[in-house]
Amino acid sequence: MSGNSIRARPPRGDTSSSLAIGRDPDVLASFLEDAAHFPGGHAAGLVVPTTEAEVASVVREASTVLPIGAQSSLTGGATPMGEMLLSTSRLNRIIDIGADWVRVEAGVTLADLDAALAQAGKYYPPAPTFTGAFVGGTVATNAAGAATFKYGATRDWVRALTVVLANGDVLDVERGSTFASGDGTFEIALSDRTARLSVPRYEMPHVAKLSAGYFAAPRMDLIDLFIGSEGTLGIVTGGTLRVLPVRPAQCLVLVPFADRRAALGFVAALRQAARETWRTRDVQGLDISAIEHMDARCLALLREDGVDRQNGVTIPDGTAIALLITLELAPDITPARAFDEIGRAREGGAPDTRLVRFCRALDQAGVLDLVEIAVPGDHARAEQLRAIREAVPAAVNARIGRVKHSVDERITKTAADMIVPFERLDELLTICDGEFRRRGLDAAVWGHVSDGNLHPNVIPRSMADVESGKAAILAFGREVRRLGGSPLAEHGVGRNPVKQQLLVDLYGREGVEQMREVKRALDPGWKMAPGVIFTKG
Repeated sequence: MSGNSIRARPPRGDTSSSLAIGRDPDVLASFLEDAAHFPGGHAAGLVVPTTEAEVASVVREASTVLPIGAQSSLTGGATPMGEMLLSTSRLNRIIDIGADWVRVEAGVTLADLDAALAQAGKYYPPAPTFTGAFVGGTVATNAAGAATFKYGATRDWVRALTVVLANGDVLDVERGSTFASGDGTFEIALSDRTARLSVPRYEMPHVAKLSAGYFAAPRMDLIDLFIGSEGTLGIVTGGTLRVLPVRPAQCLVLVPFADRRAALGFVAALRQAARETWRTRDVQGLDISAIEHMDARCLALLREDGVDRQNGVTIPDGTAIALLITLELAPDITPARAFDEIGRAREGGAPDTRLVRFCRALDQAGVLDLVEIAVPGDHARAEQLRAIREAVPAAVNARIGRVKHSVDERITKTAADMIVPFERLDELLTICDGEFRRRGLDAAVWGHVSDGNLHPNVIPRSMADVESGKAAILAFGREVRRLGGSPLAEHGVGRNPVKQQLLVDLYGREGVEQMREVKRALDPGWKMAPGVIFTKG
C-alpha cells in the first residue's frame, strides 16, 4: 500500500505462551506512582515482556493496558488506574548503529544509548535532561530537552517506529512513506477491519516544543501521529533514530547573574550569535546548543540540600538567576588547549577561537570571574554541573513527596510546562512572579531559557497550596496563549486534570473530541492508556 494507506502485520515470534503476571502487592507498590506523585495509583498486575510477540499477547488478553518505561513522567501519565501495567524495561537492546542512525528497542535508557553512541563517536541530541528515561517514553511524549534550541525535539529525529496496536497487530511505520490524503485521512488495514482516521483540524502553536495531544497538520506523515500520543494509540516497541555522525565536544558553563534582565539580555545575544554561526558556518563563531536557567528559589533549594557543596560549586550570594550554557567546540579540542584559551582570553594576542570569543562575551557581561566551567574531556566536572541542574527538580519532587505522605495524601505535583517566543519570556516570568506572590505560594522556576520554555513548580505546604497552584497554572495558560505560545511544551498531558484542561483551553472541546475520534478508530475498546491525555467523554 502507499499514499495514505498502510497495512499492519501479525507480530513476529511465538504468541501462544502467556506471560507471568506479577500481582505481589509489595512488588506492585513501587509501580503505582510516577514522578508526579499522582494519587490513587492501582493496577491489575504487572507484565514485563521481552519480545514484540509477548507485547501483542498481553495487549490482546488484557482489558486495559498502560505501557510504562522509567515512570519519570511528570503528568501522572505513568500512574496506573486499574490497568495491566506493561513495562518495557526488558525490551532494552540497541540493535544496530549505522552511519547516521541507530535502531533500538523501546526500553533502552538514554544513558545506555548515549554510552553506546559515544563509543562509536556519534551523538543523539534531543534527549531530555533525565538520562534514566526510556527511548519509548521520549517518543510517546515527543520529549525535548536543553538542546532543542539547536537540534529540535524528539519528533525531528525519529525515522521509523514499530507499534503494537490495540488488537495485537503490529504497525511498521517509516517517515516519508504514508501521508494524510487531501481530505485529511489515513487508512490502516488491520487483521479484523480497516481503520479510517481523520486528522484533527485544529492549528497547533508554532513553537519549538510541543507535547499537547495528537499532532495534526495538512498532508501530515503518519509517524507523527504516534509520536507524542502518550501510549493511547499503541505501544512503541522499537524504532530507528537519526543521530549525528560526529559527536561534538561540549563545554558546560554555569554562569550566575545578579540581575535577571541582564541574564536575559546575555541569552538573547548568545541566541543571535549562534544563529549567525549556523548561517555562515563560521568555524570560530559561537555555537550554543543549549541554555538552561534556575531562579533564586532553585538555588536556595540547592543550598538547603547541600548540593552545591557536594559538587564543589560556588553560587555567589545575591544570584538572581544562574544559566547553564552548552558551548559546542571542535571534536579534536583537548582539555589543555581549552584551558590555555580560557587563560589567554583577556590577552590582546589571544587566538581567535570559539572558546576565546565566548570567554570575552562573558567578560563583557561582567561574569567571567564567577563562572564554573567543565571543558571538553573533563567528564567529572561536567557531571557535577549536570548534577546541580538535576538536583533542582529532584529537590522539589522530594519535598512534594514528604508533604504528601506527612500532611495530605491528595497532594500531587503542581507544575507548569510552558513555552513562549523568547522575546516574550521576560513578560511571562514577570507574570509568574506576580501570580505566585499574590497567592503567597512557595515556588521555584527553571527551564530551558534558550527556547522560552519555563517550568514553574509550586512547593506545597498544604492541599490549599495545591489548589491555589492549579488556579495559577490555568491563569498562566491563558497568558501563554496570549503571548503566542503553548501551555504544554515537553512533558505531555498525562492524567493531570489541570493539563487536560489546558489542552481543552488550547484546542477547544471540539479539538479534543477530534482526538477522541482518532483513538476510537484505532482503539474502539478504549484499551490503551485510558484516561491519558483525555477522558473517554
